Amino acid sequence: MGPPRLGILAGGGELPRLVAAAAVEHGGNPYVLAFRNFADDDVADGLDHDWVRLGAIGKALDSLRGAGVTDLCLVGRIHRPSWKDLLPDPRGAQFLSRIGFDKLGDHALMAVIAEGLEGEGFRIVGPHEVAPDLLAPVGPVGARFPDEGLRADLARAREVAAAIGRLDAGQGAVVQQGVVLAVEAAEGTDRMLARAGELARKGRGGVLVKVKKPQQDPRLDLPTIGTATVEAAAAAGLAGIGVEAGASLIIDRKAVGRLADRRGLFVVGLEG
Repeated sequence: MGPPRLGILAGGGELPRLVAAAAVEHGGNPYVLAFRNFADDDVADGLDHDWVRLGAIGKALDSLRGAGVTDLCLVGRIHRPSWKDLLPDPRGAQFLSRIGFDKLGDHALMAVIAEGLEGEGFRIVGPHEVAPDLLAPVGPVGARFPDEGLRADLARAREVAAAIGRLDAGQGAVVQQGVVLAVEAAEGTDRMLARAGELARKGRGGVLVKVKKPQQDPRLDLPTIGTATVEAAAAAGLAGIGVEAGASLIIDRKAVGRLADRRGLFVVGLEG
């Protein structure tokens, strides 16, 4: 029997490419199973791969087994569809009915899907296990650091983000001068930031904090920021961004730090 082979279930954004590149860099031969209408067109360029409709679970399982995949990493953005839009195949309908697709919050759904895949014989790994450089470090990313007033807003935003996380509603919150401007729900971080910008007060800008949900499986859907998050935060008039160190992902840390410096924002990994 050969060494474990990593399969990447790829949604949208840069993360699937980064995880695949890290696997190759460490001598692996990843297999990318990309979801149509979600994954970027070039997500699997140069790699062994296949494309599958999100609801075609039977085909997905057959494809993974045919490629000799043993380990699975679920990574990338997927907007949750309705059962009607999903159009599951017969095996998919059986699988999703068993886990209660329509009755669960986003993370609870991810967790039971992971459990179902484990029941099919796959081992689930987190993207940070394949690409540890993605994990947010403790302290500033870039040259700026929050002052005392901004640290108070960071603490408040972290408290609010953890509270909505316990409800499996979202991972982020924006606070300005002690006032909660916005919390993240189904709209995602960028749209939340746009809404926060419309509600911004005069004076010192607010902060965005993203944290892992208290009950969250760290292998699944860790809070993630990248240069697009920095741009959206700057457009909203924020002073900075805080993420949970060791439990959040930063896409291209150096680029994020450089852009934050240019836009006059801080980005910081929050300890503990």
